Amino acid sequence: MPQSAQGVTEPVSTKQAVATDPYFPNNGDGRYRVHRYELTLDYRPAPNRLAGSARIVAIAGPAPLREFALDLADFKIGRILVNGKAPRWSHRAGKLRIRPERAPAAGTAFTVEVHWSGNPRPVRSPWGGLGWEELTDGALVASQPVGAPSWYPCNDRPADKASYQVSVTVPSAYTVVLGGRLLTRTTRSSSTTWVYEQSAPTASYLVGLSIGPYREVRLHEALPGGVPQSAYLPARLLPQFEYDFGRQPEMMRLFETLFGPYPFGEYAVVVADEELDVPVEAQGLATFGTNHLDGVRGSERLVAHELAHQWFGNSVTVADWRHIWLNEGFAKYAEWLWSERSGGPSAQHRAAIAHGKLARQPQDLLLGDPGRRLMFDDRLYDRGGLTVHALRRELGDDAFFRMVRGWVAAGRHSSVTTADFTAHAGRYADRPLDGLFDAWLRRTELPALPV
Repeated sequence: MPQSAQGVTEPVSTKQAVATDPYFPNNGDGRYRVHRYELTLDYRPAPNRLAGSARIVAIAGPAPLREFALDLADFKIGRILVNGKAPRWSHRAGKLRIRPERAPAAGTAFTVEVHWSGNPRPVRSPWGGLGWEELTDGALVASQPVGAPSWYPCNDRPADKASYQVSVTVPSAYTVVLGGRLLTRTTRSSSTTWVYEQSAPTASYLVGLSIGPYREVRLHEALPGGVPQSAYLPARLLPQFEYDFGRQPEMMRLFETLFGPYPFGEYAVVVADEELDVPVEAQGLATFGTNHLDGVRGSERLVAHELAHQWFGNSVTVADWRHIWLNEGFAKYAEWLWSERSGGPSAQHRAAIAHGKLARQPQDLLLGDPGRRLMFDDRLYDRGGLTVHALRRELGDDAFFRMVRGWVAAGRHSSVTTADFTAHAGRYADRPLDGLFDAWLRRTELPALPV
C-alpha cells in the first residue's frame, strides 16, 4: 500500500482507471486519482484578480504515470513541481499537461504543486458560463457540471473525489464561505485569511465558494443536538430570510429520519446580493439569490431540493453524468416528501401534477441516459421524481424507505451508477423490478401515473 506525501497509507482503488465521461470526454484524466487538494488563494474583488497555489496529493493508476493532465482555464502559470522536481508541461485549451522528470510508479502517491494567477471568469458550456462568477460586490462559484477549472487546477470528473483544505485571503470587509469547517480566520492589516477544511471526499464541481459583505446567522439553535446550520446574507434581507428559511432545521430533521444521518459536519446557505436563475449546489453549501426570498416561502421547495442534494449527489455522487437522474430525481422527490410531511399537498398530488405536465411535452427524453443536451432539461427532474415515486408505490413505504436509507449508507462518500441503484432496489422487492425500470429509465414514452 502506497504512502502519501503526508505519510498517510492509502489503498489503491481498483476503479481508479475509468472510461472517459461520454458527455465531457475532454474533462478529467482517469490515469490517476486525487487524494487531497490544498489550495491557497488571494482574491481582490475590485480588479477581479486571483492568485493561487495548489498542492495536490494523488495516486497513480495501474501504469507508470509518464504523463498526466489537470483541468485549468486560461491563467498565467507560474511554478510547477512534481515530487519537488520541475517537469515539462504545456497549457492549452483548458488542459495543463505535465510530463514528470521521473514517472510515479503504478499505485504510488505523488505530489503536484501549481502556481497560477489572472482574472477568473466562467468557462464556456452549452448552458452558458460555469464556475467563477464575478458579482457586483464579490464573487461566487457555480461549477456544475464542468466549471471547477475556472478557478483551480483539478482532475475534473465527478468520480474523482478528494478532501480539501482551502485558504482564501480577501479584503477584510468581505466574508468568505466554503462548504466545510472553518478552521481559522486571521486578520492582518486590511486583509483577512479564511481557512476551511472539507474532510469528506468531494467532487471537483461540488467545491463551493462565496465572497461578499455578508452577515452570519445561525439556524440550528431551535433543534438542540442537530446539525450546525449557518446562513450568510446581506443584513437588509434578514426579515424575509428568517421566514422563508425558518423551517430548514425541520427539513434537516425530517430528511435525517427518511434518508439517514446528514453526511457532513455542517450545512451553510448563502443568499448572494444578486438574482440567480437557480440555486447553486455545492457540498455542505447552497447559494440562493435575492429572488428566492419573498417573505411567503415561495421558494421553499428549492430549500428542500438543495438540502436533499447533500445526500443525493454530494455524498452519493454519480460516476459520470449519464446518471444525473439519481441526483435530480431524488432531490425532486424530497420536495414532494417535504410537502407531504409539512402539511402541504401529498407526494401523490405532486406526482399527478408533474405527470400531467410531462404528458403535454415531447416524449424524447431517455431518463437513464439523457445525453448532454437534455441533462438539465426540466423534464428530467420531474420524470426522475416520478420514477422514485413509482418505486415507492411498488415497494410500499416500509420497504421503500429502508431501501433509500440502505442506498445512502452503502454509497456514502462514493460514486455510483444507475445499474448500482437498480440492483440495490431489487433487493427490497417481492418481485422483479425490471419492467418498472425499463419503462421509466430505458424508454422515452411516459408510463402511466403511479398509483
